[in-house]
Amino acid sequence: MRPIATATDYSQQVLRTDVAGMPLEWIDYREAVRLYYMSQVAYTCGSLLYRVRGGYSALSGERSSIDVNSIIATIGRTPGIAERRDSYVPPLNNKTLFRRDANLCLYCGERFLSRDLTRDHVTPLSKGGTDAWTNVVTACRRCNNHKGGRTPEGVGMQLIAVPFTPTYAEYIYLKGRRVLADQMEFLLAHIPRSSPLHARLQTSLRQGGGHHLRVFHD
Repeated sequence: MRPIATATDYSQQVLRTDVAGMPLEWIDYREAVRLYYMSQVAYTCGSLLYRVRGGYSALSGERSSIDVNSIIATIGRTPGIAERRDSYVPPLNNKTLFRRDANLCLYCGERFLSRDLTRDHVTPLSKGGTDAWTNVVTACRRCNNHKGGRTPEGVGMQLIAVPFTPTYAEYIYLKGRRVLADQMEFLLAHIPRSSPLHARLQTSLRQGGGHHLRVFHD
């Protein structure tokens, strides 16, 4: 089966959830089609992304098709995800760290391209700090070099936000390559209201943020 969208649209990810509506992961359209075909999709939400065409029936002459939505709820359990979701600590990497901090240097408050940002340990490793979400922030090269191996207090610098460990739903959002408006709204419902990320996504949605994808039909 093949999607009827253009090749440039194949990259749009589908948000997969469990039957209870809890976000699980991002999948591509091929995996989504497989889940539809295996009758693993309990229900769908969001907008239609792809109408994937298959072969023609020898009896009726009709061509099969599967509609893939932006959010699909699947039956069954995913080992290792549902059980650990509440205590899950996402793997730390610069890409998701920079997205957590909205590409802002948490010292000077300026926004930078990812290539101009660094991971700074608030309490330096040399002083007993850890390489953990709650001890790392996004910093521009200038601020990181100025701080060096000292604490912010030791060099007269102040953080503009407190570093935090993303929840599982927040990490799903941070991993998304291009999050559609309906996917963003869905994830927002699973992000704690006390989270800085909740306020940011809510503001983005009010301002018309999130990507929109054209629905493709014959």
